[in-house]
Amino acid sequence: MITRRQFGGYAAAFGAAAISGCASAQGRAAGAFDLGDLERRTFDWFWDTGNPANGLVPDRWPTKSFSSIAAVGFGLTAYPIGAERGWISRAQARGRTLATLRFFANAPMGPEPAGRTGHKGFFYHFIDMENGRRFETTELSSIDTTLLLGGVLFAAQYFDRPDADEAEIRRLATRLNDAVDWRWMLGRGPFIGMGWKPESGFISSQWDRYNEATLLYLLALGSPTFPVHPRIWGRYSRNFDLSWGDVWGPKHIQFPPLFGHQYSHVWVDFKGIADPWLRRKGIDLFENSRRATVAQRNYAIANPRRWRGYDANVWGLTACDGPGDFRRNIGGRGREFFSYSARGPGDRDDGTLAPTAAAGSIAFAPEIVLPALAAMQARYGAAIYGRYGFFDSFNPTLADPALAPLIREGAIVPGVAWVDDDILGIDQGPIVAMIANYRDGLIWRRMRGSAPVVAGLRKAGFAGGWLG
Repeated sequence: MITRRQFGGYAAAFGAAAISGCASAQGRAAGAFDLGDLERRTFDWFWDTGNPANGLVPDRWPTKSFSSIAAVGFGLTAYPIGAERGWISRAQARGRTLATLRFFANAPMGPEPAGRTGHKGFFYHFIDMENGRRFETTELSSIDTTLLLGGVLFAAQYFDRPDADEAEIRRLATRLNDAVDWRWMLGRGPFIGMGWKPESGFISSQWDRYNEATLLYLLALGSPTFPVHPRIWGRYSRNFDLSWGDVWGPKHIQFPPLFGHQYSHVWVDFKGIADPWLRRKGIDLFENSRRATVAQRNYAIANPRRWRGYDANVWGLTACDGPGDFRRNIGGRGREFFSYSARGPGDRDDGTLAPTAAAGSIAFAPEIVLPALAAMQARYGAAIYGRYGFFDSFNPTLADPALAPLIREGAIVPGVAWVDDDILGIDQGPIVAMIANYRDGLIWRRMRGSAPVVAGLRKAGFAGGWLG
């Protein structure tokens, strides 16, 4: 295991080899990328780092961290993929899934500020990896609970056999979904709130713009126990107009970081279905995500801020780790860098690229994603690709070892790039899940039978395509 303290020496050791490898790889064909290898390595991250006793998945690795409930949702999604590919048995996938659902179903809930895992059916954003209790003063998170539920509901659809364990998975999944009090999370209204804290009540921010919250609203609408009124979708979708534009590409609902165009799509096949707002625009959300992906590539080609490494085959901005928060004059230009941040075209773009941004869009635009993954691996080699696939992020502009004293996370591989030393669960998730959807539609096909999702889509006015 490589710790943060060890990474500096590790980077120095492989730096020369990586530089040599980059030079020798320039002639490789852009399409020469083993997608199955990336899918397997990314799956292995979830399987190896998760806690088998309770199913909790760490927020990041190898840095010792708390569990992210969103990462757990992606883990629950990954286990059936592993079973389908033959990397683990169905029994192994079932066992890990059952441990996870039993933990959440039996976790202590309540309004107390400590010793609880959640409240009103929602769970805290970060929880202790061992006992599952709230981590410090983190918030009860509506979106992270949604991403957890995505995995829970997929598990219910995948484990469809009549044996006792798979029947229990379905029962627990239904119980967890039904417990979520979406009406309570309306809080101050008029939109669903982002979260709640026992110390201060509802967070003032609400889900009022297009982003990763699409699935959140569908589950809130489709809840069999605490559904919100269908008019909330009209209120939410009207605000899509605020983000509709053609910056860097064809008109689409814009949200700068690509994760906002990927997360909900992990579990819902939006291709060919549309609500009234989308029908008026002549677009569906699948096409919207395709256009957002193309816009990111166009931005990298234009490279208005002149970052090193950006081009037609190396691109991808999203929420990810960064080198630290500092300013520096590099090559005669004043530069500002950030630590963990949501990055997008013209929005906190500091030259830091995240492979998950491209890989998570493979189902939308494989013709540009596959060459991007091949080029990143060929150009930067072992510096950014290892045991569990891609490291979270890298920054080719920061390749001078003299800048090392400024770096707060990761390390500089001399002459190559700054490279993060961690892998994040919420960035691994879209990689393994969307490769599966691209390869055979595994998640999408199963989720078409998820009653809460289908009910939510219909209440939001979606029609056409597979909805019939």
